[in-house]
Amino acid sequence: MADKIELTINDQSVMADKGMTILEAALRKGIYIPHLCHHSELEPVGACRLCQVEIDGKWKKTVIACKTQVKDGMIVRTETPEINEMRQIAVELLIADHDTDCLACAQDTRCALQRVADHVGINKKRLQRLKHREEKLPIDDSNPFFSFDPNRCVLCGICVRTCDELQKVQAIDYAYRGLGTKIAGFGDKPRIESSCESCGECIVRCPVGALTEKDYLKPTHQVKTVCTFCGCGCGLLLGVRDNRIVSAKGDLNNPASKGRLCVKGRFGFRFVNHPDRLKAPLVRRNGEFVEVEWEEALDILTEKFSQYNGNSFAAIASAKCTNEENYLLQKFTRAVMGTNNIDHCARL
Repeated sequence: MADKIELTINDQSVMADKGMTILEAALRKGIYIPHLCHHSELEPVGACRLCQVEIDGKWKKTVIACKTQVKDGMIVRTETPEINEMRQIAVELLIADHDTDCLACAQDTRCALQRVADHVGINKKRLQRLKHREEKLPIDDSNPFFSFDPNRCVLCGICVRTCDELQKVQAIDYAYRGLGTKIAGFGDKPRIESSCESCGECIVRCPVGALTEKDYLKPTHQVKTVCTFCGCGCGLLLGVRDNRIVSAKGDLNNPASKGRLCVKGRFGFRFVNHPDRLKAPLVRRNGEFVEVEWEEALDILTEKFSQYNGNSFAAIASAKCTNEENYLLQKFTRAVMGTNNIDHCARL
């Protein structure tokens, strides 16, 4: 138990790992501390200032829970009149500068700002005395896969840190100052003109509705599978609705990808639903392709393959096949057809 630390949060005994922050220890125990800028995969920055807590005893002071590591014997209180007032003021200022049309937001009922506002208890009368933003900022719809609405952005910086710390792309950052601060690409140009790789990692971490996937439909259930676009073996959770794939997200338990996806894995599933996708073997007859049964198609292949051998034959493998299937194809090409003319479509 040398690496375990015991502390008290709201009169509850909590066992935490050495090096944990107060926020991490509380959340693991099921104790909610309001926060917007925290994400378990990113370095803490304390930007939103909502996770302030009070430490009693010899360490008595008010600290930011996401950046303060636990200590043995520490006594923490997450709710005091002073802290609640600070949180309420901070949330009110965020809402005053925020698009409040929640029903039209893709993050409705899943929004971290909604949860924080509900927790601190937002007073309508107090909100009415605040000056709200009159001018709407333009929505960036330039990317084919997602939209960025700066009117719903809370400047938590999660998207910026995701692009920097996890993806190492640095396509976006804070731009301008004061009330004019916003998240933007270089030169405040449309997102499609930036170095953004459209991986979508910023979308899945956005706590509000600022970054949303286009044409998103909420799935009724999910199917666990593996991405077919290359041989990395990234884990997918495909969202299914009405027997159609409507979404894809990374599988956090996959040892290869650990929840991460590229643009192909996250947005490349739409081909499955395409009406022109082949669903049966086709044979050209009288200049037109007609559907045939698999047995007939295999007989035709056998006949055609018997007419070729050596360098008159070539095969192209597919990343949408398993490694075992691709191995069999190359073995067939070399051992049966007698040629090394085989290639693969995957190019990373």
